[in-house]
Amino acid sequence: MTQPLALVYYEKLMPGSHLVNKLQDLNYRVQTVSDPASFHSCARDESPLLAIVDLAGGDAVCSAIAALKTDAVTGHVPVIAFAADGATQAMAAAQKAGAELAVSEAATSPIICRNC
Repeated sequence: MTQPLALVYYEKLMPGSHLVNKLQDLNYRVQTVSDPASFHSCARDESPLLAIVDLAGGDAVCSAIAALKTDAVTGHVPVIAFAADGATQAMAAAQKAGAELAVSEAATSPIICRNC
């Protein structure tokens, strides 16, 4: 069975590594990108099912989102952006750039299931 690929860019270790671990627990292959400037080209090469980006990277991340969403090859890839709690301007900028969803870091915390 082929595992879906999630392309992830993060600056902050704690929410980013938690997110990567959770995606792997959900049987996603995860490829991390260390530079927002290479995010779009990596998405073109790897054809991910999902893209997740940390808005701590600033304007470069929004530029990467816009490049991804305006390209006919990668425009269909859903983008989820996350930012520090209260970073409403960064989240609004990500949505303007084309992200389908922008959430606070609290949403990337591991979910604890008591009955699992």
